[in-house]
Amino acid sequence: QVQLAESGGGLVQAGGSLRLSCAASGSTFSMYSMGWFRQAPGKEREFVARISGSGGSTSHADSVKGRFTISRDNTKNTVYLQMNSLKPEDTAVYYCNTVLLGSTIWGQGTQVTVSS
Repeated sequence: QVQLAESGGGLVQAGGSLRLSCAASGSTFSMYSMGWFRQAPGKEREFVARISGSGGSTSHADSVKGRFTISRDNTKNTVYLQMNSLKPEDTAVYYCNTVLLGSTIWGQGTQVTVSS
């Protein structure tokens, strides 16, 4: 069973940067794609970015394109989300996820708060 643990959230001023990390347990990390989602208070959870198992293919939501970058290090079983030029509307709990054998696995989330 894969477990995911996010870290790196915090409070930052608008225009600042943060890098989120998601550490995964298990020896088959490089075999599956990973994603980042976020959920702001009172809103639905929304897609942020996704990366293939090899790291060779990525996709980003339009709202974060050019500001956020997803990457992974399969030697460390970790996926990252580099967030630059942060805006107050980026404030949310950020979750990483993956899908294994038809089941979606989520981490516990990490809070990102961007002050104006």
